Amino acid sequence: MRSRSNSTLKIAVLAMMTALVFASNYLRITMPIAIGGNTSFTLANIMCCLSGLLLGPIGGLASGLGSALYDLTNPLFVSECWLTFLTKGAMGLGAGLVMWNASHREEPTYPRCLSGAALGCVIYYVLYFAKSYFYNALLVEGLAPAAALLTLYAKIPASIFNSVIALVAAPLLCVLIRTALKRSHLKLA
Repeated sequence: MRSRSNSTLKIAVLAMMTALVFASNYLRITMPIAIGGNTSFTLANIMCCLSGLLLGPIGGLASGLGSALYDLTNPLFVSECWLTFLTKGAMGLGAGLVMWNASHREEPTYPRCLSGAALGCVIYYVLYFAKSYFYNALLVEGLAPAAALLTLYAKIPASIFNSVIALVAAPLLCVLIRTALKRSHLKLA
């Protein structure tokens, strides 16, 4: 009976995290960059990391799906929603893999949560910059390789801001939520 309750809780939290990732994508400031394209300051990466930290690897589904659904509602991003699903999904998956490993041995700690969020951010930004260079700049915009590289430099300030905010907030929220769940005798991952 406990296993059914735990599965129901995981499904409910997965749906809730998908909705939170979707909604948090609206908390953004999108700015055009000089050479083409745009960049965004957003709080969505907090929820993407948090879904992996709370749910383990399946949290990647919440972060990818919530972000892709947002892209489908925004004309600026609709054409790349499938790429967003993969890149943001990988962010949640990376964070979740660290937590999944920890949850089978011990109660996750703040350093473990921080390392999960850091891995998620590193994976995401490697994929994000590759997508920005190859897909957005070279393929869609038709820029020369040197000009495409310059678009990446213009995205660095927003990317640093987004990752720092995620690294500060997601681990803290994870520890607080997991502590509350433990007091309620509930376990997610």
